[in-house]
Amino acid sequence: MAEVECSSKENIKYFKIYRWDPEQKQKPYVATYPIDLNDCGPMVLDALIKVKNEQDPTLTFRRSCREGICGSCAMNIDGRNTLACLCTIDDGPKASKIYPLPHMYVVKDLVPDMSNFYEQYRSIEPWLQTKTDKEEGQKEWLQTKQDRAKLDGMYECILCACCSTACPSYWWNSDSYLGPAVLMQAYRWIEDSRDQMTKERLEQLDDAFKLYRCHTIMNCSRVCPKHLNPGKAIASIKKKLASSH
Repeated sequence: MAEVECSSKENIKYFKIYRWDPEQKQKPYVATYPIDLNDCGPMVLDALIKVKNEQDPTLTFRRSCREGICGSCAMNIDGRNTLACLCTIDDGPKASKIYPLPHMYVVKDLVPDMSNFYEQYRSIEPWLQTKTDKEEGQKEWLQTKQDRAKLDGMYECILCACCSTACPSYWWNSDSYLGPAVLMQAYRWIEDSRDQMTKERLEQLDDAFKLYRCHTIMNCSRVCPKHLNPGKAIASIKKKLASSH
């Protein structure tokens, strides 16, 4: 009987969530929601879905895969950029604070405007580019296992923008500095042995703002939910440019 009583006892955790609706004539505010952790999944995304389903259907956030693959649910949780689907709920007594990704225009609640981020990604032309045509009968552009291994740690990026929005340089220069995520993707194509536009790609990045606003603060590598190292990729681009001059 004691076990039944113990299991039915509520385990309340409070979540302080940033709210803002552009259609309402109201300044942004923080709303507090209680969640019984005994009746909730282990991840912050589970708590957000529970709030939306049971307490406030107007709460707005992005989510899709729930497996850390799509990058949709990127947000700032307890002061750290991460994915809500990969972030376990802290069972401590303090309330969890959930905000949209920092220094981004907010569409609504926890939904940031990613337009500038995606436009910067488009600007690096992130697709395979060649100068020669395929030979007769050639179906694919092949590479050795060793060359393929050079792409490890870069192709896994899901463009969640956790790293870029944790970077102070990107906060102040997001109109001109490409940011860690985009620069790592640029290096991914620079390192690809099948791509034949390496020289042109490097020349495009050789700019005081696009690349050199990086001051190796390394917030990007600390917060990446996929445990990648954008800071290393940026340093590699700088090294290649230095050796090419």
